[in-house]
Amino acid sequence: MDARQRITMAIGTAVALLAALPSGAQTQQKYPSRPIRFVVPFSPGGSTDTMARLVAQKMSDNWSQPVEIENRTGAGGIIGTSLVAKATPDGHTLLVISSAFAINQALNPNNLPYDSYKDFTGVTRLGFSTTALVATPTLGARTLREFIEMARARPGKIFFSSGGAGSATHLNGERFRFASGIKAVHVGFKGASDALLEVVAGRMHYLTTSLLTCLPFIRDGRVLALAVITPARSPLLPDVPTIAEVIPGYRRDGAHMMLAPAATPRAILSQLNQEVRRVFDLPDVKERLKNFDYVLSPTTPEETDKVIRADIDTFAEVVARAGLRPK
Repeated sequence: MDARQRITMAIGTAVALLAALPSGAQTQQKYPSRPIRFVVPFSPGGSTDTMARLVAQKMSDNWSQPVEIENRTGAGGIIGTSLVAKATPDGHTLLVISSAFAINQALNPNNLPYDSYKDFTGVTRLGFSTTALVATPTLGARTLREFIEMARARPGKIFFSSGGAGSATHLNGERFRFASGIKAVHVGFKGASDALLEVVAGRMHYLTTSLLTCLPFIRDGRVLALAVITPARSPLLPDVPTIAEVIPGYRRDGAHMMLAPAATPRAILSQLNQEVRRVFDLPDVKERLKNFDYVLSPTTPEETDKVIRADIDTFAEVVARAGLRPK
């Protein structure tokens, strides 16, 4: 056998061995190769946890590997977020987070155990729960326009409540204050529920909070729904305008996001993104989220990266204008 024949035989053997390998094994290990972990940096039962569990269940039903939820609470979401930042970037450990990701960066630009810009990459924006702007009926204003006019005429005498300084309810209340041109005073409470009860009692004048949380109080007339902070009106309150209808250009910032550690392969990000979109197209998922008044708003991984940066910029501006001192 001459040299040419030996080379030909060797090539043929290599081709045969390569063909015998499982599909895709020649280039990379099949994904997912083990259980996927969704890290939720908040307690079970909240909107972020609920969304994570819904997606995880449907992905588990469709994939060969289970998708598990791990609630890592503490420091306003920072502890769980830090865990994902340090995870192996192979798509098996992912972060499901709310607007707290951008808020934490805005409040702690120099004091986080991770780099919000460099340690993460976007998978997709999931969407957001409807937020409502509610007011005490004792003021006498019946519409958002009337409320703004009344508040402008009473500078420093309008009070808005929140779940605490630096919380989403606080910063959203500040955003409305800046956009409407009113001079209102912030008062923080131990949580969003306490803040809502202060508006119900008439001791506070307005609040921005989850629509589902305040809907019973709206329906029995103990608070007045002035507007919703969504791109379109809520089907639960079709007669209540969006803030953008009264203040053009007002937009919803902050949403539930799925993020991965930086350097996660783009092919895996794309696969995850497509799977989330498949879940969102399931009729039973759409019906369930309709009951939660949840607005689905998926984005590509590249779009998600841009959304993250835009949200951080927005909340950083609010923090600065509100006079909050970054740590």
